[in-house]
Amino acid sequence: MELDINVLREEINEIDREMVDLFKKRMKVAASVAEYKKERGLPVLDAARERALLGKISDMAGEELDGYARTLYHTMLDVSRAYQYTKLNSKSSVYSDIKSSLKATTPMFPARARVACQGIEGAYSQIATEKLFELPEISYYKSFDDVFSAIESGECRYGVLPIENSTAGSVKKVYELMLEHKFNIVRSVRIKIDHNLLARKGTKIENIREIISHEQAINQCSSFMRTLKDVKITIAPNTAVAAQTVAKSGRNDIAALSSRACAELYSLDNLAEAVQDMGNNYTRFICISKEPEIYPGADKLTLMLVTPNKPGALYSVLSCFNALGVNMTKLESCPIPERDFESMFYFDFTVSVYSDNLERLLCELESRGERYRLLGAYSEII
Repeated sequence: MELDINVLREEINEIDREMVDLFKKRMKVAASVAEYKKERGLPVLDAARERALLGKISDMAGEELDGYARTLYHTMLDVSRAYQYTKLNSKSSVYSDIKSSLKATTPMFPARARVACQGIEGAYSQIATEKLFELPEISYYKSFDDVFSAIESGECRYGVLPIENSTAGSVKKVYELMLEHKFNIVRSVRIKIDHNLLARKGTKIENIREIISHEQAINQCSSFMRTLKDVKITIAPNTAVAAQTVAKSGRNDIAALSSRACAELYSLDNLAEAVQDMGNNYTRFICISKEPEIYPGADKLTLMLVTPNKPGALYSVLSCFNALGVNMTKLESCPIPERDFESMFYFDFTVSVYSDNLERLLCELESRGERYRLLGAYSEII
């Protein structure tokens, strides 16, 4: 007998109707369970119960459908848990802190402030700072670590740090330092990055034997670098330092990968413009402060979390975002120095600080992480 696709689809439709009815019944019972837990002060998450249920589902599904059934019920449990949180009106201490910071923060982001940047005049961090503030008073520091320290000590109210590039990826050193310092992200900005080959006046590109720049810039210009023969690569603290080094070198066989602003600033010739691999090359910078500041309209959040060292722990965290329809835009991991083979996870996600789903999400995440800290709720300038 030949199969009829329309008959099969109608059969699936009927099964779906039955499944939705059963889902509604299940969620109604879950709401009653939430009331029971509320009356007795019990937590929403019952890990032992969930493990036992998943084991039973695995047995009932059989070998062929085992994995599919467990995936389905993992999602079912995540949704059920999120629904129970709404019924319990669970409170998140982090969400309470967000609300307090919103009330305590002035409505307008400051136009003037003392800001710490890594590098020297002409660095991309300076360009980012001038996009964030109308009249910044910039103090330059040698390292990213020094920028964090300047904020902690109160030398500067804000610091600006590169966090990721659309071509070369995350700035690992900054993520590593996040583990060591106390700070709050108050705003972020994306700036277009164009790397240019800068050299002393009169230098010819065919005579270049050494190129100096920041490691990220070198990586972002890898295709162009392969066109140059017998050229030594030297890593500099940042692209502006590279341009300054070339200007002071007295040599006509060295060039820097740096910004157009540095060509004018250090009186250098631009031998090749926009040599980065991707024309759509952006770097994202974060603006940090010592005290939490959350301005109206904040809709981007960053948090760090250590999951229990057991199978499925990260999946359990990620499922919270999916269950509540919250868009996670970045996931980064960094090894924890004192704990072998364990990582700190950084999450960027977009949700309004006024959204009910934010509190539900934070409630769930707080129950699943061993170490947990919100790094900031802020807006991003593009």
